[in-house]
Amino acid sequence: MLIVDLETGETSEDGLDDDLVSQKIGGAGITSSLYETYKDRDPIILGAGLLTGTLFPASALSVISARSPRAGYLTHSPFTLKAGMELKYTGFDYVVILGKSEKPVFLWLHDGVADIQDASGLWGKDVWNTTDLLRKSMGDDLIQTLVIGPAGEDGSDLAQVCVNYWSSGDCWGFGKVFGEKNLKAVALRGMGLLEISDPEEFVDQCFEILEAIKGSAIEGKRGVEDILTAMGESDAREWLSPVVHRHSACYNTPYPTNTFIYLNEDPTTLTEPAEPEPGFMITDIGAVLALKKMGFSAVDAGHILRACARRGMDPVPVAEIIGKSGQKDPKTIEQSLVGLQGSVAVPDGANFSSWVPQQPMFGDFGLSGEGSFKDWWMRRQAVAYIFGIHPIFANMSPELSEEVILEMANKGTGLGLSQETLDQVIADVCSF
Repeated sequence: MLIVDLETGETSEDGLDDDLVSQKIGGAGITSSLYETYKDRDPIILGAGLLTGTLFPASALSVISARSPRAGYLTHSPFTLKAGMELKYTGFDYVVILGKSEKPVFLWLHDGVADIQDASGLWGKDVWNTTDLLRKSMGDDLIQTLVIGPAGEDGSDLAQVCVNYWSSGDCWGFGKVFGEKNLKAVALRGMGLLEISDPEEFVDQCFEILEAIKGSAIEGKRGVEDILTAMGESDAREWLSPVVHRHSACYNTPYPTNTFIYLNEDPTTLTEPAEPEPGFMITDIGAVLALKKMGFSAVDAGHILRACARRGMDPVPVAEIIGKSGQKDPKTIEQSLVGLQGSVAVPDGANFSSWVPQQPMFGDFGLSGEGSFKDWWMRRQAVAYIFGIHPIFANMSPELSEEVILEMANKGTGLGLSQETLDQVIADVCSF
């Protein structure tokens, strides 16, 4: 565990108490506990799930936990792609960020080393330029970043912490929290090794579970278009397919939840594109669905989503605000993002991100009646956030039952975690 004091510019390390893990398990269970310990200093907590970064299917998730400026209470935001597992590989399972820096800084975590570095040259840069400059300055294109753009620097309630170049699950305004602390980014890179209590049995069972998943209801499905179809958008494939270039999965996740679209070149092109960045990767299902329902073409929706990502803005409330304004021209909308204001509703779903659709997708979880959906979704998300399971994939795969996850967690750690302990941790993280 790493403690970062932005006010003094000092960092310190602390061991992760075995009792804390036995009682709170991991992920949001521990970040919630750490938040309570340090809440008088308005902390930002980064935390990996207990299974994050392992071979367990969909173990791609880490969590940002902080007080949301939108909601006014402790909330949790997922970060996936390759950044979630990279946090654990840095050697720090949990990072507690305290105070406010006098000047812009970024936090550089790598191979068990933590540095607070000057970010004055990055302040004012958009998300894409910031990520490029961080990777170039460190000489490593595999560095993963949690980064804010001008929206976060300006203290906008619409600001979002992005992952590398792309929109994240931050629907809570954490970009504003980063900006208020003068924290431009967290850069992550590590070559850490994970210790497994029963490595041979753990790995064998991971592959068995993966094989079961491959033959399940997700077989033959891929990308954002099939997720939208499962949500009732029967024309989603027809709407999106003309711009689809490829689909992309997060670390070790058996379903590619992200779809890369080409905006400026032929999406069927297989050679190196002429432009340095011809398109955009759709990572936010709710945002693209909102723009589709507003009548935008997939190309125009892509341009709007790209503009939001570069500026570091949550595209869902942006779509809501521009919908009320009646604007339809993507270039005009892009220009209007500077200083864009509007009321932002607190996302429905307690303290977990509404970035994850509030329904099962593909898999049969045996649910009936709308009332059971929300309770199921809350518990399912809590389990994902505690163990480090991709939260969208958690809603696709009944094969990843609580029983299976607990069994594998115990094989990996030797802790002997019980269902009763998990029930209590779920109750803790679901309260706010």
